[in-house]
Amino acid sequence: MFTGIIQEVAEVKSISKVDKTDRHAAIAMGISLQKKNMQNMKTGDSLSINGVCLTVLRVSKTITFELINETVSRTCLGLLKVGDKVNVERSLRLGDRLEGHYLLGHVEGIGLIKKIINSSTGTKFWIKFRNKDLLSGIIPKGSIGVDGVSLTVIDTDEKSMVFSIGLIPHTLRATTLGLKSEGEGVNIETDIVARYLARRLPRK
Repeated sequence: MFTGIIQEVAEVKSISKVDKTDRHAAIAMGISLQKKNMQNMKTGDSLSINGVCLTVLRVSKTITFELINETVSRTCLGLLKVGDKVNVERSLRLGDRLEGHYLLGHVEGIGLIKKIINSSTGTKFWIKFRNKDLLSGIIPKGSIGVDGVSLTVIDTDEKSMVFSIGLIPHTLRATTLGLKSEGEGVNIETDIVARYLARRLPRK
């Protein structure tokens, strides 16, 4: 489990196809982390990479993960290239301060950045999603995970299947969202509380 508070923007150091004769993964990916975030890191640990929960396969100078086809097809991780930057968060420990909101790292779909509006008071992203099932979990003033970053939904337009988020300068500097352009994709995870409530309530 994660909180959507990014601890580091890391660099992708390697991407390679996996020999499927002995493993079922699609690709292997290596990233480099700062020393402070490498402390006590071990094989089997969970990390959020751009909002996707991945399991550490190897720990050396870089951290290596393997991605199965489901992860590659349902998220933006399959589009990454060597040299790209990714948002990194280590899993939540019991007793840690909760400053964002609960995220599982189970990305539900890919959103497309339709418009970026910059102003002196902040930046606004309009994001279009393709999966109609996400509608019930995207609520104005509710929480949402965008590439692993805990953010607040500002507006929703269910007919056009778009929503907006506001980004303060710190978020733009401390995450990869400050590097994004219109037309790029982002990983979306809706608020787990809204998601489960929607499933429990009768549909109209």
